[in-house]
Amino acid sequence: MSTTDFDTLPPTLRDAARAALADVIGAAPVDAVAPVSGGMTAARLFRIDAGGHQYLLRLEGTVSPLQRLGFEPLESPLRNPHQYVSLRIAAEAGIAPRLHYVNEASRVVVMDFVRRQPLSTYPGGLPALTRALGELLARLQETPTFPYFVRYPDIVGRLWAHVGRTGLFAPGVLDRYSEHFERIRAAYVWDDAHSVSSHNDSIPPNILFDGARLWMVDWESAYRNDPLADIAIVSGSIARTPELEQILLRAWLGGAPDDALRARLKLVRALTRLFYAGVVLSASATTPRTAPDTDVAAPALAELEHALRSGRLKRGTPVFYHVCGKVLLAAFLSDGLGPGFDLSV
Repeated sequence: MSTTDFDTLPPTLRDAARAALADVIGAAPVDAVAPVSGGMTAARLFRIDAGGHQYLLRLEGTVSPLQRLGFEPLESPLRNPHQYVSLRIAAEAGIAPRLHYVNEASRVVVMDFVRRQPLSTYPGGLPALTRALGELLARLQETPTFPYFVRYPDIVGRLWAHVGRTGLFAPGVLDRYSEHFERIRAAYVWDDAHSVSSHNDSIPPNILFDGARLWMVDWESAYRNDPLADIAIVSGSIARTPELEQILLRAWLGGAPDDALRARLKLVRALTRLFYAGVVLSASATTPRTAPDTDVAAPALAELEHALRSGRLKRGTPVFYHVCGKVLLAAFLSDGLGPGFDLSV
């Protein structure tokens, strides 16, 4: 393997990567190494070609995703300690790609590399994709239950409180969102004894289509949770029409949902939207501003799309995250986020 492929890695992480590959492929020569983009994950990802097989080398390192966003200090990380247990369970169930190597101490994983095909090419279009996702989440929830980490409303609350502390917005600007969150939190009732295995970040970038079937990747946030958490995320990112939501729920339940479940789904979906608003606004807050923002007005989706197509707004920039955060805040209040907004920000 060319050392240039790992020049940007800290020495300890580079050594851990080499040890992992030696364990998996032995003395076989490495034919190619290519970096793989990983969305907002803090992990470094590489495709490794060796012995006629393609592997994904995943190096999480010592800094958690929320630390990279400034959410938690380095001396007090908010890191899910159970992600590798959850990953193993998911892989054994055939929901995550096959695992070849896991070292929890060095936070290095080697698994099968899944060559991604666009979700838009899924045979049968959005209805079939939605049905397949409902069935996949049902399978996930039937696995041995993942370990407990934190109650979902609590982690949403911690992240939202962090946004308020960043000074990104002027005092009082976010009050109505905080008040709405407290109303939802008061209405949210859940018995943790009924928690199930949950991915908790089931947005499009973490769902892979290989041309034949779906896989779920990036299990950093996986722990036991409300059964509706993943359903709410998918309904807010892919199944965003009443017709698609019905398909999703029927495929997941194996039958028709009742009104009580739909009402609860609305609550959980609001929590997921505030969570993702907190994530992207935390990313926005890492860039200093001349003054706090006093305006939370969100652009229309058509305006947002035009800004992206024209180049006035570029994905992955703090400005982009800031705008997307406002869009998600508007959806948090209205429970409306129609087709056209990509939650894979």
